[in-house]
Amino acid sequence: MQAVNAGRERGALAIVLHTHMPYVEGFGTWPFGEEWLWEAMATCYLPLLDLLDEGAPLTLSLTPVLCDQLEAAGVPERFASFIDGVRRETHEQDAAGLREAGHETLALELERSWSDYSRALQGLRERGEDLLGSLARHAQWTSSATHAILPLLASDAGVRLQVRSGIGAHRTRFGEHWRGGFWLPECAYAPWLERALEDAGVGSVCVELTNRFGLGASEHLCPIATESGVLLVPIDRATMSLVWSDAGYPADGAYRDYHHHTVHHHNPWSNDGGAYDHQRALRVAHEHAADFVARTLKRLDHANEAASDGAPLPGGGLVVCALDTELLGHWWYEGIDWLRAVVRECTRQGLELVSLDDALECCQPAKLALDDWQASTWGKDGDLSTWSGTAVAEMAFTMRAAELDVVAAAEQAGAASAAAVGELLALQASDWPFMVSRDIAAPYAHERFHGHLQALTHALAGGERADVSGLRNLAAHADRACLLDPS
Repeated sequence: MQAVNAGRERGALAIVLHTHMPYVEGFGTWPFGEEWLWEAMATCYLPLLDLLDEGAPLTLSLTPVLCDQLEAAGVPERFASFIDGVRRETHEQDAAGLREAGHETLALELERSWSDYSRALQGLRERGEDLLGSLARHAQWTSSATHAILPLLASDAGVRLQVRSGIGAHRTRFGEHWRGGFWLPECAYAPWLERALEDAGVGSVCVELTNRFGLGASEHLCPIATESGVLLVPIDRATMSLVWSDAGYPADGAYRDYHHHTVHHHNPWSNDGGAYDHQRALRVAHEHAADFVARTLKRLDHANEAASDGAPLPGGGLVVCALDTELLGHWWYEGIDWLRAVVRECTRQGLELVSLDDALECCQPAKLALDDWQASTWGKDGDLSTWSGTAVAEMAFTMRAAELDVVAAAEQAGAASAAAVGELLALQASDWPFMVSRDIAAPYAHERFHGHLQALTHALAGGERADVSGLRNLAAHADRACLLDPS
């Protein structure tokens, strides 16, 4: 990679934050449903926005389906009710119960952690109760309309619908300054997608190629040119695993234990079993940030020394560390603090932290033949099995059949109904098979999947009620015409 900036001799780091939430707004409350959205807003999105507003050069990808929910009517009011009502009361109740049982330290920790929620609500109010508008100037990459696994779709028309609807929604919300970055849901890539991506204006996508090149290979540190012109940007599993793995930083004993909770799912314990000590955890987060940057620099140095052609990587190489945004602050309570410390450590240790779009504008990509490439993802085993394996095969086939039914109905009638397209897009979300495969809220996933299937059947039979399955603001910018017109 040949950089314009001659100072990038040791390479650079791009941190890509993939920000996504399945369409839960209006679909259930506790323990499964729109509470997930409120929790992510309070513990992840609003704290992250503070860091972004400080000027951190991070790459923020927002999925259209998340934006649909943040834009929905009544969201700020329901979020406020959740914080002022549900969260305030449950913290008070659980703290009282712990105190009665003689666990004063745990009770005090719950009372401290309540301030996270009150601070988040205050932050939203200071931004005019417009979280999406506040995120707008930081939004760089977009994705497909409802986070569908694109290689598993049944038709070119279905791929066009997902891709163009997602890009159209992004441009409508955030303007025409989009630079072509497109997050492939679950990093699910296959060469046959490139025509649809190119036609829609996509310039670059992130891909998981660990199975192809091997963990730690220098090939992961250089973008790859394709005949279509779409750049493939390998994510670096060796770097990401420092954070996102069973032995990653969040497993440290000092950090808050996400899985050990009170009656109302609050977490006053640390991973090592004792009462959580926030100051102790922050010290460890800063240590881990320094370690992360040092290891990233060492990764770049070693990759240049071991480059396959014997020459250093042009520009020193580009490490792309892609993470689910919700890992930071929600799953990993100290994650935003760690990320803020990483930004500081990059300056202190001399590692250039860049936005991915800026990095791609000043690089010379590698050229590799793609003829024998198979579909790849960043899921388990690097393949499509999480979304098409034995546990969810029926769901995968049902999605494909439903897609073909909608395409056929559109061809027959000359257009697809808004109700049918909305329900199809809801059905195609990757989240439902993922939750079933991983046994995470599987009953909820089944309920949602079959609810959208039933509503789609109704819509195809001529029903046009927009509230059939409760969808309110999903895919408001869906490009239904592209089901028929490939141009």
